[in-house]
Amino acid sequence: MPTSSSHCVLCASLMQRIFSGHGLAKRLAPQHRNGRALRGFTLIELLVAISIMALMAMLSWRGLDSMARTQTQTSQRSDAILTLQAGLIQWKLDLDMLTQTPNIAPMDWDGRVLRLTRRTAVMGDGLQVVAWSRRSDGNGQWLRWQSPVIRTFGAWTDAWSKASFWAQNASAEDRLREVFVAPLDNWQIFYFRGGAWSNPLSSAGSPASSPAGGGAQTAIPDGVRLVLSLPAGQALSGQMTVDWVAPTLSGAKP
Repeated sequence: MPTSSSHCVLCASLMQRIFSGHGLAKRLAPQHRNGRALRGFTLIELLVAISIMALMAMLSWRGLDSMARTQTQTSQRSDAILTLQAGLIQWKLDLDMLTQTPNIAPMDWDGRVLRLTRRTAVMGDGLQVVAWSRRSDGNGQWLRWQSPVIRTFGAWTDAWSKASFWAQNASAEDRLREVFVAPLDNWQIFYFRGGAWSNPLSSAGSPASSPAGGGAQTAIPDGVRLVLSLPAGQALSGQMTVDWVAPTLSGAKP
């Protein structure tokens, strides 16, 4: 397909042929040999010139518009990729900061929401309940929710319950504490235990006991596998697998 530059060359050539065909090249000279001024362009010649210039302006505008749209799409794609990368970094950080405290569940997966009890960034400041879930509001969305800092068992119990309710029917208050991560068609979670990957809801990942807080008292697995199904038409699409390894394994990979 000819580019806008080739269109300009073609239009310039056409103008030269038209002007030369009507004797305009001679009329561009300032004076005749006898010193009399040349007459101006005819109306037809002016209309032809204006039409060609309008065509050249339109072709130039189309080229600039295409460049602007390409730049916008590239910027949007970059923003989406950076947002997803930040979300995955936060995902691994939440798992790295898991805490194993008596009568408090470190993590629980019910097929809808993954709830985590983690330490805060400031050592000794308290705990936080974090939840990850997918919400279907027209288009699937991967979301993260976190509670305020927790310093009592009663506050943990309340936050643990709120995380579950948030995934099912979020209130206006709960939505203020959530963050959109990425569009999401589906997701799956697997635990690495006993040298193999298994579904957390299977017998291999069943809770050992139920603490007073109502959470499943499970041991932190050796690894967690996250499988994301990203929708088509986004900056990234298809299936993505992210593995997390417990820091206690000293870098050993499942």
